[in-house]
Amino acid sequence: MTMPMIITLTLLATAAILFMSGKVRSDLVAICALILLVVFGILSPSEALSGFASPVVLMMIGLFVVGGGIFHTGLAKMASRRMLKLAGTHETRLLITVMLATSAIGAFVSNTGTVAVMLPIVVSLAAGAGISPGRLLMPLAFASSLGGTLTLIGTPPNLVISETLGAAGYPELSFFSFTPIGLVCLTIGTVLTVLLSRFLLPKEADASGRTKRRSRSLNELASQYQLGQHLFRVQVGPASLLTGKTLKELDMPKLHHVHILEIRRRSSAKNPFFKTLQQEIAGPGTVVQAEDILYVYGDFEHVERLAESQDLSILDHQAAERSSELQTEHFASHQIGIAEVLLPPNSRLINLLVKHTGFRERYGINILGIQRKGEYLLHQLKEERIRFGDALLIQGTWPNIARLAQETYDVVVVGQPLDTAASVPMNHKAPIAAGIMLLMVAMMILELFPAVVSVMIAAVLMVVTGCLRSMEEAYKTINWESIVLIGGMIPMSAAIEKTGAAALLSEQLVATLGGFGPLVLLAGIYFATSLLTLFISNTACAVLFAPIALSAAVHLGVSPLPYLFAVAIAASMCFAVPFSTPPNALVMSAGRYSFMDYVKVGLPLQLGIGVAMVALLPVFFPF
Repeated sequence: MTMPMIITLTLLATAAILFMSGKVRSDLVAICALILLVVFGILSPSEALSGFASPVVLMMIGLFVVGGGIFHTGLAKMASRRMLKLAGTHETRLLITVMLATSAIGAFVSNTGTVAVMLPIVVSLAAGAGISPGRLLMPLAFASSLGGTLTLIGTPPNLVISETLGAAGYPELSFFSFTPIGLVCLTIGTVLTVLLSRFLLPKEADASGRTKRRSRSLNELASQYQLGQHLFRVQVGPASLLTGKTLKELDMPKLHHVHILEIRRRSSAKNPFFKTLQQEIAGPGTVVQAEDILYVYGDFEHVERLAESQDLSILDHQAAERSSELQTEHFASHQIGIAEVLLPPNSRLINLLVKHTGFRERYGINILGIQRKGEYLLHQLKEERIRFGDALLIQGTWPNIARLAQETYDVVVVGQPLDTAASVPMNHKAPIAAGIMLLMVAMMILELFPAVVSVMIAAVLMVVTGCLRSMEEAYKTINWESIVLIGGMIPMSAAIEKTGAAALLSEQLVATLGGFGPLVLLAGIYFATSLLTLFISNTACAVLFAPIALSAAVHLGVSPLPYLFAVAIAASMCFAVPFSTPPNALVMSAGRYSFMDYVKVGLPLQLGIGVAMVALLPVFFPF
């Protein structure tokens, strides 16, 4: 072994130890290893920095932005609801559903692109099911790699071995040559992942973020104040007596014991493709028009009586039957929101009647409820007197809520309204985000452009079309720790190849095991590939081992197919470390995983699939 080889392997081992200890940030470890490779003269500065110009790293940046657009438009939440309907909230059923859906996509789209599309959906799915995202995200990453074994285009190593066979005069593989053994691999991998993740992945979500939060979420506020049980949507009919009258003239609270909080009506845009529902906080001067959708707050009996007498159509069943997520959507959007306010001891509002506070007149804000000594007051609030210690639930446009927080010392708005507004999904943009996502997938399947270009086009479209509010918001969606980790470790794989460590391993393997028969050599090639793919890219691993496997098979006088399939599958089944594949790195932050989480779940999975493949490959492709 040469000195550069010894230094490289020492740095690799040290980095692995630091990764496993978890005491130093993974991105810092990767950068330090990168610097030392340059200091010792193993890599030139341009070679060391090549990782950050790698298409993989650039594609990961674009995919984070695409995923952010899917999340911020509410598309992820919509898709997760459908999956919840399909699988219910049972964790094992959810896990299997996620893995099978991901594998199906991964058979035709790169595993990195598959995870980027599915990640925000699975995060929303976990939130809806009330489980930690960490229970689903690592299996998501693994499933994307398992899906790559199903088709010729599923993963680059598959194409590498097909080209190797063709160059040697053998028939190249067809699109579905991998499907039979791929289905077996997927089945075994899914079963093992479900079993391992059930016992070894963290069961509870990290609580640090929750303990620091100053305000309750919108869903929690809606649930605490029981908003969904008293909010109804009614549509104004053409013959309704309400048409053309202001809310002040109608005096709904006095005559019908209900409040009209919000009006939504179709915009008058000339282009039919841009017609949307406009939202408006209901004020005294608001004029009701035909076909308006009124958000009415009150008891169901009073709302039903109002609808019968005024030619209104109730669009919802009893609100108690609706989910908490739908309740919140009726009260809050990217334009209009709810917030909780507290009264300091010197507030001028103490002992005033709600109707005399001036919230609606000065700020365009409604008071929806009062929390007093653990009880919630929700009806006839106009005549209720505000007392010290009360908490008020208010509704208005986000800028108006923020203005209330800035312009008066009589109330303290809990939390940061504009930050909360930024986190509210822009549901009206969800169809656009879905179209961009499908366009990206289609471009990748049809190979119209290189994959990184297709992803960058989708990322730019997410910003240009408003699925992300600004470039600043796009930058915030990127997990830079994962980017630096991958960018810093790619040159390490180049150093392993440059110093000859990879070639030495592969040559020694064939020389040592060649005399023990075809099955032992198959096991050696598989597990050597599986080991090396932890540290260099799966494509580079397949390029290195494919000709060695072919030569070994010819030397033994047996079919090369089981050996080449072993190389392709082993190169793709890389689960034991987070930096080995982009999907593993993509889910690391969102799942709050440590390095050892990958070792505990991924290493047994990688070994288990390896043992199964060594036993089964000769059955599908006899020697």
